[in-house]
Amino acid sequence: MTELETAVHAAKEVGKMLRANFNRPKDVDEAHHHDLKLALDRESQDLITEIILKEFPTHAIYGEEGLAGDQSSDHQWIVDPIDGTVNFFYSIPHFCISIAKRVSEELVLGVIYDPMVDELWTVEKGGAMLLNGEPAEVSSREKLEESILFVGCGKDEEAMTSGLERFKRGSLRARKMRMMGSAALGMAYISCGRLDAYIESRISLWDIAAGQLMVEATGGKVDLVPHSDNPDVYSIVASNGKIPIEEIL
Repeated sequence: MTELETAVHAAKEVGKMLRANFNRPKDVDEAHHHDLKLALDRESQDLITEIILKEFPTHAIYGEEGLAGDQSSDHQWIVDPIDGTVNFFYSIPHFCISIAKRVSEELVLGVIYDPMVDELWTVEKGGAMLLNGEPAEVSSREKLEESILFVGCGKDEEAMTSGLERFKRGSLRARKMRMMGSAALGMAYISCGRLDAYIESRISLWDIAAGQLMVEATGGKVDLVPHSDNPDVYSIVASNGKIPIEEIL
């Protein structure tokens, strides 16, 4: 299998497992005030790791649930096995599997799969972004008052305060604001024109890597500012590249 075929296969195999467990009780590994870690998070990443390293045993896995493979490799797979874990835990059908690959810090491949509606976004650097095999692009909306914006609030007090302030400002200007619980799906939605922008003050690389490549491949814009305490945690502004996001920053 090619790298893209391998990523798609891994995402769909995990999707089968998550659909099978969607309405079942879930085992909680860790419970925090604003977050959960499930046994299925680990099991999903383990399955992705097994599939990828079987095809590419010298590559590295960098995932939300830990590291695997040869961490000295320039070929690194960035994995979020369930983006939207809290939604999944409460049987809200808005979550996804996100897999990206970078070579020497350059993103070259992205896959996002929503198993509940069987939607698959794929992209390779330099190529078209496809939604279920068909080309897609960002929206043509230019006016903030016609746009739908997605704001993330993070998990710590500072990120939540910033997110809620942005949500309030955006609500006064945009057509609608959304907080949906999956950054990766938010990015995928921008890449196919469903949403117009996404803003969050603290988000991890595995949440946005695949989506970044998709948004940029379809004509959008992604601005990332790394946090000083962790270079793989960012402030993000992603958009269709047309609406004036600075008005709600």
